[in-house]
Amino acid sequence: MSLNYAPNEISAEDYLQGELLADYKHEYIDGEVYAMAGASEYHNLLSLNIASELRSQLKGNPCKVFIADMKVKAGPCFFYPDVMVVCQADNEHAYYKTAPVIIVEVLSKTTRRFDQMTKRLRYQQLPSLEEYVLIEQDKGEIQVFSRSDAWQPCFYYLGDEITFHSLKVTVRVEDIYYQVDNEDVLAFLQGQS
Repeated sequence: MSLNYAPNEISAEDYLQGELLADYKHEYIDGEVYAMAGASEYHNLLSLNIASELRSQLKGNPCKVFIADMKVKAGPCFFYPDVMVVCQADNEHAYYKTAPVIIVEVLSKTTRRFDQMTKRLRYQQLPSLEEYVLIEQDKGEIQVFSRSDAWQPCFYYLGDEITFHSLKVTVRVEDIYYQVDNEDVLAFLQGQS
């Protein structure tokens, strides 16, 4: 996804009202609005795969898994994370959440730097956030930044398992990359057969 800048500063309330009527999504960053472009096939598969893995393991638990259309409020900003998990009562707002435990972003060439820097720094300010996950779509690599590790990244690759300690959930990296046929995944699968 890429962001396109709209040069007029608006209030958060006007932004939220505008999103209810908009034909496509926008993120709100310090009073400025950025249109979001569509996502690739791999981007969609990766988001769906990790959301499905988390949701199936969290059944019977009060945690809720949200995908692309639910906003998160991070300070004065509103973002659309690819996946987020909220475990405490956060029902005050129907169109955004304020207390995610985990946020996942799938990286693309156009948003990599923004997701790794701007969003990460904003998200880490959320008191509820315990883990921030960045998934590469062009190779089999996942970074997990954890509050418990002072926000230092841990890297995971095909063949590894990721334990999300805040949820007590473990997911295999290859399950996150299910049906994503990038070069790393194809080499991994070939090596297993």
